[in-house]
Amino acid sequence: MKATAAAQRSLLDLQTVDTNVTRVTHRVSHLPEIAAIAAVVAERDALRGRLASELGVVEDARTELSRIESDVAVVDTRIARDTERLAGSSSAKDATALESELVSLRRRKENLEDAELDVMERLEAAEAAYNETAASDAALRDRIAELEAARDESRAGLEKELEALRASRASVIATVEESLLAVYERSRSRSGFGAALFRAGTCGACTMTLTGNDFAAVRAAAPDDVVLCPECGAVLVRTEESGL
Repeated sequence: MKATAAAQRSLLDLQTVDTNVTRVTHRVSHLPEIAAIAAVVAERDALRGRLASELGVVEDARTELSRIESDVAVVDTRIARDTERLAGSSSAKDATALESELVSLRRRKENLEDAELDVMERLEAAEAAYNETAASDAALRDRIAELEAARDESRAGLEKELEALRASRASVIATVEESLLAVYERSRSRSGFGAALFRAGTCGACTMTLTGNDFAAVRAAAPDDVVLCPECGAVLVRTEESGL
């Protein structure tokens, strides 16, 4: 295939743009914030499991406390009732029975109040643990939001850079003949390099130094011959630096 030396040199500009597009595209998908977000999300997922467990302990303690408070209220009602009945009783037998029941009720109330105090202490400790974990969860949530904002900002900057590179690529492509561009694209699809500077007998893409017949073939080629690297297939763009 034939192409002017100038046309072949334009492939170097195209390769530079494509290399930068590949580099920036890789950066977009490998932003450090992406890994950082994943790590914090995993940490928060583990924490939220603990948070749910601690909330369950709090709710169980609240339920138990509510039940005890209800029992205390029932006992207080019975104590008030029996006290009133005792005050109005004229039967010694009934009075003795009421006094005995009142003793039992007061003992029951004492036991309930002891249990109530124990549950309240457990509830206080459970709520403190839950609140501490909830605060940690909120801090992780805020950290994720910060990282997501930083990621979006970085991505926006890179997308802007990509947009400029794509515009540059379009400008370069407009100056390259379709047949030469096809050769370039075919080579780039195989090795990632469509063209490379041939400097001092070495391919700038795969860094292979040509010797023997391979080097002789390049040296013998006419300036407008399109020569491909025998190793990677990139178009070897020859200049005064090629050592020919």
